[in-house]
Amino acid sequence: MKKFINLHPNKSARWFLGILPFALLLVLYLTASGARLAENPNDKLLPAFTTIGESVYRLAFEANKRSGEILLWGDTASSLSRLAWGVGVSALAGLVFGVLNGAIPYVRANLSPLVTFLSLIPPMAILPILFIVFGLGELSQVMLIVIGITPFLIRDLQQRVLEIPAEQIIKAQTLGASTWQIMLRVILPQVLPRLIDAVRLSLGSAWLFLIAAEAIASTDGLGYRIFLVRRYLSMDVILPYVVWITLLAFLIDFALRKISLWSFPWFHTQTASNGKPA
Repeated sequence: MKKFINLHPNKSARWFLGILPFALLLVLYLTASGARLAENPNDKLLPAFTTIGESVYRLAFEANKRSGEILLWGDTASSLSRLAWGVGVSALAGLVFGVLNGAIPYVRANLSPLVTFLSLIPPMAILPILFIVFGLGELSQVMLIVIGITPFLIRDLQQRVLEIPAEQIIKAQTLGASTWQIMLRVILPQVLPRLIDAVRLSLGSAWLFLIAAEAIASTDGLGYRIFLVRRYLSMDVILPYVVWITLLAFLIDFALRKISLWSFPWFHTQTASNGKPA
């Protein structure tokens, strides 16, 4: 008799088991919403799906009377622009300083303690400082993302560089490679797929910092809209926006994974053979 730990679901079972929690949450919401609305038809905490659908249609397909733009798409474009700048700058800084810290002992001795110190500072605690230094515009919102995730990316990539077998570095030096050539031809190709993995892991934090910054110092964006309507208890707007943010985060993560699979197939073959998820 097989032990339960050794049993693996087939493809159909995986689909069923994956969908089951979402179906249960949906049933739970419908049940709770129906009960609250039966007691109070004007209840706003758990609106009916018809009410949510009407709000989604208004936000996604009807131009706002005051601004003339379609709110959902305008907010999405603003938030994705800030997220792209923040994550892009963080990824570049993480790659450069992560490789330098990992490859060159003198740089590591100089910068690694500082990076470790910065990584322990709660980014939300310095949000007022960012607003004072950079103002209440786009720059402060982007900088919160950069400050929030860059130390993590640097430390992660530094560790990935240190894990590269020393034999590869020694062989490259034996063949006459300079420090610059070793970093470009030996270290960088092995670190790039790990950079994508690190960015994927940091996306949740990046979204958190973005929403927080938009809620405090913005006039558009997904976070701004959520905190704007909260005073009216407009759950028919808040819930769709939360679901939309989750969907966007999933699509970005999925796209990064596909880019990594397409660009670095050797890396995923290697991690899969080592028993790690590809």
